[in-house]
Amino acid sequence: MFGGMKMAMERTLILIKPDGVSAGHIGEIITRIERKGYKIEKLKVTLATDEQLKQHYIDKVDKPYFSEIESYMKEGPIVAIVASGINIIEAFHNMAGKTNPTLAAPGTIRGDFGCEWEDGNLRNIVHSSDKEISAKKEINIWFPET
Repeated sequence: MFGGMKMAMERTLILIKPDGVSAGHIGEIITRIERKGYKIEKLKVTLATDEQLKQHYIDKVDKPYFSEIESYMKEGPIVAIVASGINIIEAFHNMAGKTNPTLAAPGTIRGDFGCEWEDGNLRNIVHSSDKEISAKKEINIWFPET
């Protein structure tokens, strides 16, 4: 217990997006997760399907930029990871950095490896669940066998 608060063991989904995979950052990202003491429970290299992307980005399907998200996430393989640990959801968000790689602090995954691209599409290396309910939903999308 810290300050009278119980620490929460959590599971989260982490996706290393096509730009992170093609640039060769898989090992470094996994190393960062493990260095923090988190456990990798599941890991697979996969290609995103239209159905997975529609489920994953359900709140963005009707947005005009959804087709850009779809094409980005289908540019190549992704690495899907289920990781667990105390307060991992917030901790990995901090490790990932701000969504826009240009604004992400040095030392974060996006700050170290991300950049803006000429085509204007936001490619930001990784995704991670933002809260426990999202993590459960997203894990079921990418690891339906669990």
